[in-house]
Amino acid sequence: MHLIVLVKWAPDAQQARHLTDSHHMDRGEGILSELDEYPLETALQLREALTSPDAADSAPTVRITALTMGPAGAAAAVKKALQMGADDAVHLSDSALTGADVAATSLALRHVVETLSSTTEESMQQLVLTGMASTDGETAAVPAQLAERLGWTLVTRTTEVSLDPASATLIAVRHTETETQRVSALLPAVVTVTDQANTPRYPSFKAIMAAKKKPSETWSLSDIGLDAAELTNRVQVLEAAPRPPREAGRILTDEGDGAAVTELVEFLSARRLI
Repeated sequence: MHLIVLVKWAPDAQQARHLTDSHHMDRGEGILSELDEYPLETALQLREALTSPDAADSAPTVRITALTMGPAGAAAAVKKALQMGADDAVHLSDSALTGADVAATSLALRHVVETLSSTTEESMQQLVLTGMASTDGETAAVPAQLAERLGWTLVTRTTEVSLDPASATLIAVRHTETETQRVSALLPAVVTVTDQANTPRYPSFKAIMAAKKKPSETWSLSDIGLDAAELTNRVQVLEAAPRPPREAGRILTDEGDGAAVTELVEFLSARRLI
């Protein structure tokens, strides 16, 4: 079983975000996107379930590959993934990918997954796990586009995932506003995992040291057989401006006559907040 987990190097949500003159996000500093820790934890739990002592004698070999796309700094994302427990990592980095939108990103990732597939044993079933969205772009569109390009099954917003290697089937649980769904799908597949699925583990010191010996490769477009001319952005940022500064708030003082309460109710009512 080959589990490929997409992990993104994203700006720290606690830090200010800046745009360059070309309207690209300044990625001088970043972290592993928090929402991508949940699919990684799901992959680790799937491996534990499939290879536990209680598993069948024919338990499959499970390999977890962390995959990221981005500039040199994005190596930090796969480094964290390896520390959490991934077996190996691939970092797609090429100057032609600068400013790639979801269409260009999904095309590049498709070629990476197909390249990984070509080097994976034919008997190994494949599953791509992703977060429900990235913490910077927040489009949640890449997994769907990737599944379409690969021709694989897509299951979104899952909170539980289990695998049956014998039938090459996955079982997933999805929660909507009105119901809980339990669905099955054939592998290979692309599955998105929400932040309600689990509690990601924190890397131990032993795991951090072990990660240094795990294989991690950096690929360019030529390594995945993709010509830069094929990358066409469908979205272009024409203009960007900083968010206006927040206005100072109003302080209402209760003088005991109820005027402050009345003013507060009128304020909330005018904005349809009550």
